[in-house]
Amino acid sequence: MPPSPETDPRRIPLARPGRGSTRARTAEILRVDHAGEYGAVQIYRAQAAVFRAGGRTDLAADMERMQGQEAVHLARFETLLNEGRVRPTALLPAWRLAAQALGVGTALMGEKAAHACTEAVESVIAEHYAEQIAEVEGRDPALAAELTAFRDEEVEHHDHAVEQGAREAPGYRLLSAVIRTGCRAAIRISERV
Repeated sequence: MPPSPETDPRRIPLARPGRGSTRARTAEILRVDHAGEYGAVQIYRAQAAVFRAGGRTDLAADMERMQGQEAVHLARFETLLNEGRVRPTALLPAWRLAAQALGVGTALMGEKAAHACTEAVESVIAEHYAEQIAEVEGRDPALAAELTAFRDEEVEHHDHAVEQGAREAPGYRLLSAVIRTGCRAAIRISERV
């Protein structure tokens, strides 16, 4: 006889409203967004280093420009974490290594692959921000406004990558699918851990 929904150990409990639930959800949002911006800084930094070492100063400067925008986002989330007394994800060291590996790997694959990485990452992040904006705009309009501004810059990065030939990268579909899947997994894990 199969277990009932109440006793099924695989059942994921639904969030319950109540004291502290809004604060806990805000903490999840800040934690995951901080982790995402941290990872983006690491990806762009690694790509810029590879391109600069290879004499592609134009590409390095492009990656550094986007890294600078992500660093502004990261600094804001660090402030929000501190103000809210929210701990960052415990997995920052793992995300740093993964992001650096992704940045170096895609840059070594070439300009188009680096842009494909940007397109894939930024598409997932923009979608994620859009979901968060819809969730918080009624209860925290100030946070929603900040998330909207950040999302708009992520969309600019995405569109720039497409214009630069992201979809012409060798193995684009597979590369993009793997990166998107990894980003979605990192989001879910970072919200909790």
